[in-house]
Amino acid sequence: MQLTLPLLALALLGSCAAFKFERINKNDSMLLIVDQQIGLFQLVRDFGPEEYRNNMLAHAALGKAFNLPTILTTSAETGPNGPLPKEILQMHPDAPLIRRAGEVDAWDSAEFRAAVEATGKKQVILAGIVTDVCTAFLAMSLVEAGYTVFANADASGTFNAQVAANANARMRAAGVHVLSQFAVGADLMRDWRSTPGAKELFPFYDTYLAQFAFMVRAHAAAVTNGTVLPGESV
Repeated sequence: MQLTLPLLALALLGSCAAFKFERINKNDSMLLIVDQQIGLFQLVRDFGPEEYRNNMLAHAALGKAFNLPTILTTSAETGPNGPLPKEILQMHPDAPLIRRAGEVDAWDSAEFRAAVEATGKKQVILAGIVTDVCTAFLAMSLVEAGYTVFANADASGTFNAQVAANANARMRAAGVHVLSQFAVGADLMRDWRSTPGAKELFPFYDTYLAQFAFMVRAHAAAVTNGTVLPGESV
């Protein structure tokens, strides 16, 4: 059927009206660290190893910065997948750690499901290795179970950029929000005057996001001892 101009306009208006911006609510969110194991780390090729290690630790540190209930899970960690990095374990010594014996999708583990349900939260922030399996399978299962899911694309890694793009497209089609680490942190905070806000998040970014951190440092240096050079002012 060919749409007339008025019908097309109504269709577009209906599409706009249907959109709902789902925000991350720090008071209703949990953080999941999924299979970010030292053996599986070696499969990640869509990031360089130094960048990806930084992104994994930043994801874990978001839980500390915003005091989010955090759940760790591993898959067959006594085999080649290996354990979680010691930095993550030290960051969350009291978090539930679900060591799955064989379930590929963490949601298939009754123990893991129970840990998630015990938080009482309905929003999930997660990242894992590999993006197309460990992150995507769990993210889609959580959506099906009624949770609002935010996948941290910077902290999920896989074999190559094409596999990551396909996995992210599949998750988006299922209703998963796929976004960057910076976007996750910004939506959790919402206002630099909040707590956590600038005081807590500037040190976080100084550790995990150098581009942003050095912009902040440059501003502080300019305020403290900067001089405007001739021709510099705009």
